[in-house]
Amino acid sequence: MTPEEIRKIVLAFPGAEDGVSYGQPSFKVNNKFFTRLRAEDQSMVLLEVSQDERELLMEAEPATFHFTAHYKDYPIVLARIATLHPGSLHNFLARRWRKIAPKKVVKAFDLGEPDRPVP
Repeated sequence: MTPEEIRKIVLAFPGAEDGVSYGQPSFKVNNKFFTRLRAEDQSMVLLEVSQDERELLMEAEPATFHFTAHYKDYPIVLARIATLHPGSLHNFLARRWRKIAPKKVVKAFDLGEPDRPVP
């Protein structure tokens, strides 16, 4: 995927907007960190991924999933955008979005309100 394709997927989630994290461009939902593209290795920072799941992902798809020492103790995996499947990105983001989006927005999404964007 390209950064533009990534941006389109991220911003399709209700409440997602541009932000800044550690001085780098990122995306936020409800003023909370949602995700960002790491320019240094063209990887997405994906949260809500347990260390066990991270290990499984890296074993199953080592060309896509990895992490650095900085993220060792956090529920985070890094995913190279060149090999990351759009559906996988969407699923990881949906997990994070459900945790940080306002509860009324999540409830409206779950009820299928017609005016809501589809993440």
